[in-house]
Amino acid sequence: MYAKDIMTTSVVSVTLDDSVKTCAKLLMEHQFSGLPVIDEKGQLVGIVTESDLIKRASNVRSPAVLELLGGLIYLDNPNKYIDELKRAMAEKVKDLMSTKVVTINEDDTIEQAATTLLAKKFKRLPVVDSEGKVVGIISRRDILSYLYPASIEQE
Repeated sequence: MYAKDIMTTSVVSVTLDDSVKTCAKLLMEHQFSGLPVIDEKGQLVGIVTESDLIKRASNVRSPAVLELLGGLIYLDNPNKYIDELKRAMAEKVKDLMSTKVVTINEDDTIEQAATTLLAKKFKRLPVVDSEGKVVGIISRRDILSYLYPASIEQE
């Protein structure tokens, strides 16, 4: 069996210019832990998760510095601080999303999907076709339903 055989095909996604509030509303409405971000061509360009939204509300720590002879020497990477600050102030999905997205192909096996979910400690994975377009989502629940169909039917 393949990812395409058990994935959810009605994918709820957001675009780069959607607001952070829209994203949060969709996550809450559908009880999702994350949403794929697609561009105008339907290509996957990022993902926004509950963690991204929660981090946005957390305190941003400034980098440690050492003042020496009227100048500042950064002990931490100032670019990391600037990135965190931009994300904390984000109003649009494009400023909040993670661009390093782990995906699986629709022709990958269910075992590959399960292995990726466990190894990365993810709850769901976008499923893409050969052109990089999102064609589905596979979640832990999808895999459980496949592995234990009799258990679900008995309840």
